Amino acid sequence: MSTRQIERKPDWLKIKLTTGDNFKELKNMMRGKTLHTVCEEAKCPNIHECWANRTATFMILGDICTRACRFCAVKTGLPTELDLQEPERVAEAAEQMGLQHVVVTSVARDDLADGGASIFAATIKALRKRLPLCSVEVLIPDFLGNEQSLRTVLEAKPDILNHNIETVERLSDKVRAKAKYRRSIQLLERSKHIAPQIPTKSSIMLGVGEEWDEILKTMDDLREVDCDIMTIGQYLQPSLNHLPVTKYYPPSEFADLKAEGMKRGFSHVESGPMVRSSYHAHEQVKSVKQA
Repeated sequence: MSTRQIERKPDWLKIKLTTGDNFKELKNMMRGKTLHTVCEEAKCPNIHECWANRTATFMILGDICTRACRFCAVKTGLPTELDLQEPERVAEAAEQMGLQHVVVTSVARDDLADGGASIFAATIKALRKRLPLCSVEVLIPDFLGNEQSLRTVLEAKPDILNHNIETVERLSDKVRAKAKYRRSIQLLERSKHIAPQIPTKSSIMLGVGEEWDEILKTMDDLREVDCDIMTIGQYLQPSLNHLPVTKYYPPSEFADLKAEGMKRGFSHVESGPMVRSSYHAHEQVKSVKQA
C-alpha cells in the first residue's frame, strides 16, 4: 500500500457541488431499478453537474470488474451473475429521464465468453425500442481482442463506438490491467472496417507520467485509424492505493491540446481538467453528424 499523500488540487479543479431535486431524483431512480452508473462507481468529478442536468452514463454488467487498473475506482473481483433483464431496466430509466443521448459503458467481464457484448447489443436494442429518436453511445472494453464480440455490438448500430486508450503507449502496461495499447488501436481500426458509418471515439487521461510528445503521438495513432472524437482530461487519484498524480495540467495546456487535436483532423476534441469520456457527449454526437 502506498503511503504517498495525495497532493492538494489546484484551484481550477475545485468542484461546485449541486444536490438539487434532479440529482436526488436520479439517485433514487437508479437505486429503485438496481442500476449502476459509472458516474458513481468511478467517482466522476462531474456527477453533480451531470445529474443535476438529468444526464448519466449507465454501467451495465454489474459493478464488479474482472480487471484492476491502477487508475480506476471501480470495484474489482470475480462477478457471480449476469442480469439478463438489465437492458430493459436501463431503457426504462432512460425513458423516464427523457434523455436525448444515452451513454452505456460496463465493467470488464473477462469471465464471459463474449465479454458481455450480447448485453451491450440488447441494451442498444431496448433503448431504440423505447426511445427511437435518442442517440446511443457505447463505451466498450477491449473484449480481449475478440472480433466477434465487437461485431455483435456494432451490428446493434450504436451512434458512437467509444473505446478508451487511457494513456500513452509507454505507460499502458503500468496504468491498465490486461488491456494493451495496440489492441485498443486495433479495436478502433476494426470498428471502422466493420461499420465505417459509425463514428469512433477515444479518451486519454493526463498526469500519470506521460510526456508532451507522447500525447501528440497518441493523437497521431488514433487519427491513423480514423478515430473521429477524442476527449482529454486530468487524472485524479481516487485513493492512496492508486497511481499518484505526477502533474496537474493547467487549463491553458488543455486548450493547446484541443488545438493540436483539431489540427490533426478530429471532428471534435473535448479537452479540459474536468473532462471525462462521457462529458458533454450529447454535444459530441452533434459535431460528428455535422462533420
